[in-house]
Amino acid sequence: METIIIFTGGDHPDLDIVDDLPHADLIIAADSGYETAVGLGYRVDVLVGDMDSITTTPLPDHVIVERHSTDKDQTDLDLAIELAMREDPSRLVLVGGTGGRHDHELASTLLLGSRRWEGLDELDWFSSRSRIHVARTRRVIHGDIGSTLSLIPIGGEATGINTRGLKWELRDDTLPSGSTRGVSNVVVQPIVEVSLTTGCLLLVIPLS
Repeated sequence: METIIIFTGGDHPDLDIVDDLPHADLIIAADSGYETAVGLGYRVDVLVGDMDSITTTPLPDHVIVERHSTDKDQTDLDLAIELAMREDPSRLVLVGGTGGRHDHELASTLLLGSRRWEGLDELDWFSSRSRIHVARTRRVIHGDIGSTLSLIPIGGEATGINTRGLKWELRDDTLPSGSTRGVSNVVVQPIVEVSLTTGCLLLVIPLS
């Protein structure tokens, strides 16, 4: 399967986010992410979670529901990503998930860097506040010239980092875990390339 989109809870992004989303072969909603998806005009294929936040009842007959106990050890988003990975996608895009509980937002950010998703070609997180692209070996992304792009190591240090298309280029550099050196770089070319030897980087483009 090529592309899966997962809608999660938290904020409800503006309709213009749809212009940035790719065509999806499967749409998954994590609990109240169902309302986010429907509000943006998407037809949800699978709903997963403990259903403690969703308000829509009854659900359309076409929606497959994977219900979990509220006494679970994972967030609904974590469960949704695991479900998506069973379909062996090449790209996974998360939508929403900010503006709600701060602990959930922090956990979701750390979830992006989980080594469980190392085999995924592209993992992205689109919200009303930013666009985040996960880089493990090489990522090529499009950006507006003059916009901010931050490179944030997650889950440990990132080594052998090389960039192209940024104001302050990195050349075989290392960003240790907790480093803020990569924050607030600037896009100077419409196509930005980031490569690294080991570790994981979040390429964050703030929207405001």
